[in-house]
Amino acid sequence: MNTQSQKLTFSSSRSTFHRLIYDFRTAPEILASVLTLLKRHNASSVAITGHSLGAALALLDSVYLPLHLPAGTYVRMVGYGMPRVGNSAFADYVDGMHSADGAIATVTHINNKKDPIAIIPGRFMGFGHPAGEVHIQDDPGNSWVACPGHDNPSPLCSVGDVPNVIQSNLLDHIGPYDDGIFMGLC
Repeated sequence: MNTQSQKLTFSSSRSTFHRLIYDFRTAPEILASVLTLLKRHNASSVAITGHSLGAALALLDSVYLPLHLPAGTYVRMVGYGMPRVGNSAFADYVDGMHSADGAIATVTHINNKKDPIAIIPGRFMGFGHPAGEVHIQDDPGNSWVACPGHDNPSPLCSVGDVPNVIQSNLLDHIGPYDDGIFMGLC
């Protein structure tokens, strides 16, 4: 992966655009690294995690990797404060890959209290979450509730608890999550 910093310019040059796209393609490099680590450690499972934009990228990796890893490799994705990534067809596809029967991967996305990032982009734009939400409640015990289905409207789940960004709290995006852990902003 190219780790050198690169100055971005607003040029209409086609070659500049293609160079930027090429430099930021990482899926093949991630796959190569995962394959190397699986072999080195004689492993058959992969855990992927991320927060915010990192959770969205982790979700995409949880779809990409099972298509390219050896048969029998299990992929588990846990994302924190994940925005919606695709439309309902994408969410259905993710659910199909990650179903309990013969699952090759699982997805859990943990949303904290009134975090606005978990409800954007809006459903009115056609975006939807896959199944697997766990919503941390705004109660004295910060209890965790599993929310079945896509964008569950229950008041115990993100969509029901935070119907729009005006009723959200951006500070909930950074935590606390597990045992008082706070994340940085993306």
